[in-house]
Amino acid sequence: MQRQAVQGVVAPKNLKEMEGLIRSRVQEILDDLPLDTPFDWVERVSKEITARMLATLLDFPYEQRHKLVYWSDTLAGSAEATGGEISDNDVLFNAAADMAKQFAALWHAKAAQQAAGEPMGFDLISLMLSNDDTKDLIHRPMEFLGNLALLIVGGNDTTRNSMTGGVYALNLFPEQFVKLKNQPSLIPNMVSEIIRWQTPLAYMRRIAKQDIEMHGQTIRKGDKILMWYASGNRDERVIEQPDAFLIDRKGARNHLSFGFGVHRCMGNRLAEMQLRILWEELLLRFDNIEVLGEPELVQSNFVRGYAKMMVKLTAKA
Repeated sequence: MQRQAVQGVVAPKNLKEMEGLIRSRVQEILDDLPLDTPFDWVERVSKEITARMLATLLDFPYEQRHKLVYWSDTLAGSAEATGGEISDNDVLFNAAADMAKQFAALWHAKAAQQAAGEPMGFDLISLMLSNDDTKDLIHRPMEFLGNLALLIVGGNDTTRNSMTGGVYALNLFPEQFVKLKNQPSLIPNMVSEIIRWQTPLAYMRRIAKQDIEMHGQTIRKGDKILMWYASGNRDERVIEQPDAFLIDRKGARNHLSFGFGVHRCMGNRLAEMQLRILWEELLLRFDNIEVLGEPELVQSNFVRGYAKMMVKLTAKA
């Protein structure tokens, strides 16, 4: 029900209207980067683009946008839940409490606008308030918090780690970067290959609703199942040279990083658009993006991402 309520934010019409805003923000971020000087790509580019987009989707105070990334990283960084680095339950509780408090205030402010007959926007909170199934979500606090956490983590990890993973992949496969510069029309296909190759979320869990047999294995009703996207995206039975990064790979969109079926990530087109715009703007400005040393990975058995990646940019002649 919640999915139906908020999927309008990523409807084709809204995505088209968002493209100009995303492009202007990407341009602003890239134009502020230093040349020939090492800096952390994760902090200066990936996190910043993601924070600005999340603030837009949620109509969250723009000057506080980095809180959204902090909440996402904290809630997804639980040592108990994901093998992450955060073992202090007080840190997790305080992050969740702060997030709940701020979004409750935002919800009530928008509810007051709605009661006053003011037009509602297409941000996620307004859409939930305008839907019969979710308009009272604020009175179901655990569900309210859970849905917000899902939207924030989903909107943060996939795009942000693919933005970093793409740069890293092109450094590992430099001939692909040469091909990209010679054929920038390959950017949309490369975006799909980045998302497959990176697989930002390693897996998702489901519960079987009925008995089923797959590949000689019986899954019983009620069994808890892990769907390893990271494994499926490297399945040599389906994907030729699965460990290679090929920007002109045929059928590149046939990956599992966005899930599958009724649970397929509703923001997949938005994620692809952000990555496409980023690479279009990068190719206009820079001749090379050199990764300096091995990137620092996040500690997690769930998120396949980057904590830090030092790079150096060379401007186009």
